[in-house]
Amino acid sequence: MEKTQYGFRKILKTSYEEAVQKVTQALKKEGFGILTRIDVKDTLKKKLNVDFRKYIILGACNPPFAYQSLQAETEIGLLLPCNVIVYEDNSGNTVVSAIDPESAMGMIGNPKLKEIAAQVGTKLKAVIENL
Repeated sequence: MEKTQYGFRKILKTSYEEAVQKVTQALKKEGFGILTRIDVKDTLKKKLNVDFRKYIILGACNPPFAYQSLQAETEIGLLLPCNVIVYEDNSGNTVVSAIDPESAMGMIGNPKLKEIAAQVGTKLKAVIENL
C-alpha cells in the first residue's frame, strides 16, 4: 500500500472487474456499504461521447461513523461518503485508492471529527492492505 497526498493506493494483480468485487467485499467486511456507484467511463461516453479508461467511484458509508460525524458537525455531509476508486492505469494495471479521512476532515478543525476520522482511516487502510 502506498500513501498519497490525500489517500491510500494499491496496485492489484487482478482484472478491473475482479478488483471492484474484491473492494466491495472488503468494504463490507469493515462495516461499509456502497451508497453510490459512478461508472466514470460509461458516464463520460454517454454525456460527452468520449472514451475513457475503466474507472469507478464507490461512495462507501459506515453508518455508525457517518452518524457520529453528522452529530459532531452538521455540514460534514459535504465530505461524505468516503470515496473509493478503482481504475485501470495507462499500463493496464488495476489501481484501488481510498480517501484518507484524516486528510479530508483535517481542514475542519473539530477535535471530535479528528477522532472519528482516525477510526475510519484505520478501517479504510485495512480494506486497501487486505486486497
